[in-house]
Amino acid sequence: MNLDAHAAVLVLAMALVTWLLRFLPFLIFRKHTPAYILYLGKVLPSAMIGMLVIYCLKEVNLTIAPFGLPELLAAGSVVGLQCWKRNSLVSILFGTAVYMILTQIAF
Repeated sequence: MNLDAHAAVLVLAMALVTWLLRFLPFLIFRKHTPAYILYLGKVLPSAMIGMLVIYCLKEVNLTIAPFGLPELLAAGSVVGLQCWKRNSLVSILFGTAVYMILTQIAF
């Protein structure tokens, strides 16, 4: 099997597993969804975002210049734009652009 076919099979397998994992709860809980599953559906997205923020900011050194200023400004721009526009994609892309501009040009 050549590399292109191998890559295509891998992508297809990953897509199938992802689809199955997302569809499986609907098959299992066809009639009634348990309360703890509904609870997890409400709290896990926020918890995962919090974990991603902590993971992204864990290496920021506040004792040397620029003292985490690019990260703080980029994170603030994401939060501000999200509160204003309520569009996650725009907020994340803008925050990424702000961070890259600050780290490459300003600091």
